[in-house]
Amino acid sequence: MSKKIRIGTRGSELALWQAKYAAKLLGEDNTELVIIKTEGDKIQNVSFNKMEGKGFFTKELEEALLNKKIDAAVHSLKDLPTDEVSGLRLAAIPERGDHHDVIIMRKNLFIERNGINIKKGSIIGTSSARRMAQLKSFDSTFIIEAIRGNVNTRLRKLKENTFDAIIMAKAAIDRINLNTEGFITQILNEDIFLPAPAQGALGIQVRSDDEHIYNIIRKLNHTKTETLVTAERSFLKHFGGGCHVPLGAYANYDEKDEKNVENIILKGVIASPDGSAVIKESATGKDPESVGAELSIKIKSQGAEKYL
Repeated sequence: MSKKIRIGTRGSELALWQAKYAAKLLGEDNTELVIIKTEGDKIQNVSFNKMEGKGFFTKELEEALLNKKIDAAVHSLKDLPTDEVSGLRLAAIPERGDHHDVIIMRKNLFIERNGINIKKGSIIGTSSARRMAQLKSFDSTFIIEAIRGNVNTRLRKLKENTFDAIIMAKAAIDRINLNTEGFITQILNEDIFLPAPAQGALGIQVRSDDEHIYNIIRKLNHTKTETLVTAERSFLKHFGGGCHVPLGAYANYDEKDEKNVENIILKGVIASPDGSAVIKESATGKDPESVGAELSIKIKSQGAEKYL
């Protein structure tokens, strides 16, 4: 490579880890990082479900790409809207990290339950409509309060006794080696708590007309990850509504079916914001786009669109 690849990223510790990870795969001597502040970084006092539009953490990175200020943008793929931006394309989805959500709680609130091991009436911090709905569907006595900021800020607020517990993505905790000493953490199994579509995965975006950069970045793609998160994002795309919708999804291959090892099993959930109504369904098939579309039809047929 004669010219360094300029990688655009947000400035948080987690975003920088993600960009540095991509740079390491490409060769750090061949890359340079360009930090860009997004709308989601600037507005810290408003809950996500009250913010207008889409792409709170991606729009400015995409504009920098289109304006040729950077050559590639690294996103948390769950933040990237499913609608393609004209002039841009997703070049690579590296191997996925852990897809689970984790609840981090005060030790005195732990109680063994069949699901989420925290006492009734606990105050739990999250700004995700998906997490809020699934928490309330498990236990309507939970008090859910909005929390914003990066993962370190959220943990600090827990330490300051603002909340009894917080919910985070396990991949974020793993990537920056977040110190949760002094608290109890529980990984929330997807059987009771479905993650956001593409949670734990990264997406690297480039300009559509830059074939040279595309071919370099494409080498970082992990085919299995790409297939499975495409199914999850297809469900989100066909259902509609973006990040405001309390929608969860997780896809994996059917490992029990030795004759059909490429069969995708996609599980999805839509819940009312207060958790009083939950619709769970699944779809199977080989084509990720079709599986996502099928799951959307199944869930919509049960009246899930009223939760948009």
